[in-house]
Amino acid sequence: MRTTYRMRPGRFLGIPAAGLIILGVAAVLWAFGAPAAAVAVFVTLGGLIVLAGLWILLRPPVLLKLSDDEVEVRGLRTSWTDITEVGRVDTTQGVAVALRTKQPEHSVLVPLRWLAPAQIGKLETELRERLNKAHGYTIWDGTAGEPDDRAE
Repeated sequence: MRTTYRMRPGRFLGIPAAGLIILGVAAVLWAFGAPAAAVAVFVTLGGLIVLAGLWILLRPPVLLKLSDDEVEVRGLRTSWTDITEVGRVDTTQGVAVALRTKQPEHSVLVPLRWLAPAQIGKLETELRERLNKAHGYTIWDGTAGEPDDRAE
């Protein structure tokens, strides 16, 4: 099963806002009698930026993809068996989920403020479950094992 987490759309509100500002500049130029070519350039540029911004708001960029075999964060793929630990860390950019690998210098950070608040708990639960599954861990249910089931 593959799960995709996208960036929070609110992060990209500035793009259509910038396009609207450029359209406003076009309106001012038109009101002051600027040449039609100059107004057309600003209208075209502003319109394209607004459309691109709306597209990004409707379909934000992918932040991470989780599959049974690997995790892909912003294009960087790592096998679940190479990940040793998942946990929250404080960074200069706020709280992030750290995917620590067998090689400490290859750890991956996922800034939580890039995700919608409703996705954060779901992501952490899914990361924990997939990591446990990859390493063969199960959650202890509080019962004792069978008498002839020896620990290894």
